[in-house]
Amino acid sequence: MVVFIDEVEEIAGARQPRTASAMQGVTNEMLKLIPPFRDQDERLLICATNSVRALDGAFLRHGRFDYVIPVGPPDPVAREAIWARYLAVIPHSDLDMAAIVAESRLFTPADIEFAARRTAQLAFERVLFELGQEEVTIADVLRGIAETRRTLTPELVAEFEQDIRACARV
Repeated sequence: MVVFIDEVEEIAGARQPRTASAMQGVTNEMLKLIPPFRDQDERLLICATNSVRALDGAFLRHGRFDYVIPVGPPDPVAREAIWARYLAVIPHSDLDMAAIVAESRLFTPADIEFAARRTAQLAFERVLFELGQEEVTIADVLRGIAETRRTLTPELVAEFEQDIRACARV
């Protein structure tokens, strides 16, 4: 059996001293339930969070989870692979992948997907309204990127890197 909890910080967030709340009760119960769950054969608990630092410290202690595996923002190789996946279904001429990868720095996979969809929309509008070429150009892709709000900031990446140093166990 696999149990996956996304955004686990919502139920295992840092407890505040001297302040009682319903969420603290949920966190306490979660902390009590993990060890007996782990003791059973063929059970796997996987939790995901975008904010390790929002988790209660007791949640990250040894014995709760065997591994704390940070998955950060996509590096250039990963961004190129993600772009290749989305651009493969869009008719295009030769595209400067190095420029696309560089311009999409601080993009999450979801940001890249949005930018690729925006690129396809821009090309469609150009064909429809300007009777232009039907292939996506590098200008279309760069405009799609420019019109996509980045989810990540340098500050968020720096915090993530601090969390890796403080919490990672692989």
